[in-house]
Amino acid sequence: MPISLLVFDCDGVLFESGDANIGFYNEVLRRVGEPAMTSALEEKCHAMSSPQFFEVYFADRPDMAARVRQTAIATDYEPFYSLMHPAPGLHDLLDTLRADGYHTAMATNRGRTVGRLLELFELDSRFDFSVGTLDVELPKPAPDMLLSCLERFGVGAREAVYLGDQDCDLQAATAAGLHFVGVGPVVAHAQLSIGAIHELPGLLTLLNEAAGSAT
Repeated sequence: MPISLLVFDCDGVLFESGDANIGFYNEVLRRVGEPAMTSALEEKCHAMSSPQFFEVYFADRPDMAARVRQTAIATDYEPFYSLMHPAPGLHDLLDTLRADGYHTAMATNRGRTVGRLLELFELDSRFDFSVGTLDVELPKPAPDMLLSCLERFGVGAREAVYLGDQDCDLQAATAAGLHFVGVGPVVAHAQLSIGAIHELPGLLTLLNEAAGSAT
């Protein structure tokens, strides 16, 4: 089937947001009197939702994990949006894809920051649908978000592509049956991969040509 739905992860795909996420988590830890993250934990924090990350961070201290989760909810993310950098040419790319007839959606392990992020970076009109951890029962690597996207647009899994930058994104796409495109070095081992999303149109041409030849 030709591709009709493009689903994007947020952090690491649409945005370079490492500094923002590290800054936010370290601020939360500071507020509860904990030391800043090590470099190893900084790597992990990009691939998880906040609750997942705190469960790993405080696996041996569940009471502290619960306290930190509440502190994170009470910590304003607003100062950290300025540390997020959209992928080069992001707006033009999304506008072009939509003009070409693709539906666009965002599926992210972010929670309460999704709406503000879309508004602040003028993306709310460039995505037909967005889904985060507050909208589904389970975050990635569970397939819940991607299944929600398929249901929203009434398309089959093989008519959709998920673009992600982490192994949890690959796992979610595999479980939901979507094509997966790895973005960046972490998932360069994926069957389909690109260095950055500006390479997506060329890859879509190949996918659609392959779908046409298969029929």
